[in-house]
Amino acid sequence: MAERSTAAVDVADNSGEEPLTAEADQSTADGVANNRERDTDSDEAQGSPTSEEAGTTSPPELHSGHKLAGRYRLEECVTRLDGFSSWRAVDEKLRRAVGVHLLPANHPRARSVLASARSSALLGDPRFVQVLDAVEDNDLVYVVHEWLPDATELTALLASGPLEVYDAYQMVSQVASAMAAAHREGLAHLRLNPNAVLRTSTGQWRIRGLAVNAALRGISSDTPQRTDTEAIGALLYATLTQRWPYESDAHGLAGLPKDIGLIPPDQVRAGVHRGLSELAMRALANDGATASRHESPCTTPEELVKAIGEMPRIRPPEPSYTAPPQYQRTAYQQGAYGRPAPHPGVTQPVPAPPPPLQSRTGKALKWSVSALLIAALGLGSWQLADALMERGGKADDPNQTQTVDGDNDKGPKKPASRPIAIAGAHDFDPFGSDGSEYPENVGKAYDGDPGTYWQTSHYASADFGRLKQGVGLVVDLGKVQQVGKVTVTFGGDTSVELRSGGASGPEPQSFEGYTKVADGNGTTVELKPDKELRTRYLLVWLTELPLTEGQFRGRVADIKVTS
Repeated sequence: MAERSTAAVDVADNSGEEPLTAEADQSTADGVANNRERDTDSDEAQGSPTSEEAGTTSPPELHSGHKLAGRYRLEECVTRLDGFSSWRAVDEKLRRAVGVHLLPANHPRARSVLASARSSALLGDPRFVQVLDAVEDNDLVYVVHEWLPDATELTALLASGPLEVYDAYQMVSQVASAMAAAHREGLAHLRLNPNAVLRTSTGQWRIRGLAVNAALRGISSDTPQRTDTEAIGALLYATLTQRWPYESDAHGLAGLPKDIGLIPPDQVRAGVHRGLSELAMRALANDGATASRHESPCTTPEELVKAIGEMPRIRPPEPSYTAPPQYQRTAYQQGAYGRPAPHPGVTQPVPAPPPPLQSRTGKALKWSVSALLIAALGLGSWQLADALMERGGKADDPNQTQTVDGDNDKGPKKPASRPIAIAGAHDFDPFGSDGSEYPENVGKAYDGDPGTYWQTSHYASADFGRLKQGVGLVVDLGKVQQVGKVTVTFGGDTSVELRSGGASGPEPQSFEGYTKVADGNGTTVELKPDKELRTRYLLVWLTELPLTEGQFRGRVADIKVTS
């Protein structure tokens, strides 16, 4: 049975918390018609949070400063709606901002919210705003999630106009691939709209509220893949046209004119990319009721990802060149240093300098000095030639044991560097929960083929989601050898340290057993120890990961060791 949703607070922020607005949510979301009805949000309800009865148990009376589990301090209530509330809070243990959803433990949707939050947390995909905690504590259920102060909602981005073609292409590519990954794990969103999609300061698109937002409102669907695919099409339509693809206004966007039906984006606005326009129609008309220029509809995010891959790639725009400002030459009046020149156009006579005075005595002195210099140079050259001839004769004398200058400067030659074969390697994850990361692929890191690689797990940030100090590979050289350089090729800009297991003894089993000898960052990094290094075991230790295909993960494509 559909539940009535009451007016809610829409607090404008870029935090990663979805502003909840007054809407009529249905308990089922099936096909095109249901999705159009569900997304008719009103963005005009603003003000202080209000608590309203909707036939459910009211949330406990909480206030700013209240602590949950002794660590989550509530700061600001951003929403009170239909028996639950949402807050901006601070995790005092980790000293970071978080978001919190709260509802009574006897709320009719408390069980489904907990189950959805825990399923979303297990996905662990960095393209989604991560669920950090989901707890039932006595009479209260709360879900803690990331708070992204540097992210901007798609709603705010569209307020100033449609997105550029490349930005719209990136948005639909990243959102579609993320949702395809979620559906492979059995998770659906069911409330994808411009408030749920965020762009971070690095240009990455992230999705918030996976499974949880729908559970909070009691929304379900018999065709979740079709529902989410249509929602992605609506997002793309909005980024191309700055219009919502239904008759009702929503999310700060005007709807389409009544009684004209769903028309392609390139008929709504001039200059729309035709390939993206067709893609939006294939996702929106996914029930087969409307054909998009004879193209088959996309009914799942996976099909949408495939359709995007078949499109010609849209490249980023060329960076605009800004000419440097023209150098402004400052003019000064001749003969009056430090005094500015007269107004342009006014000319003044420049007095000619008086001719230099030169006496006969001065001329004679100059000629005398020149003659002395020539004589000194001639004498010095003669003495130098005589010394060289005398030394050369001594060098030719067979009884003379002294060598010619320069021969005794030659020290022992440094032996040429040679490649050192890697006898074996294994992954090293001393700070992880299970102590391993893809051990079956370690051999690909030193097989000589840059097209294969070993990779880490994916994380929520470049610093391993603040879960660990790093991960790496232990390289076994077979015996103690002189190491001059280690060259590592990565799949992206990666920070790395080279650590030594010592000149003798067995392989270290702890991170403390390895000593740092070099570090660097880049795609191909040459790690040269500062001093002579003899060891058998080397640790290639990754400390910062690149953003690879929408995820933070490290890839080691090749390791070479030379003496």
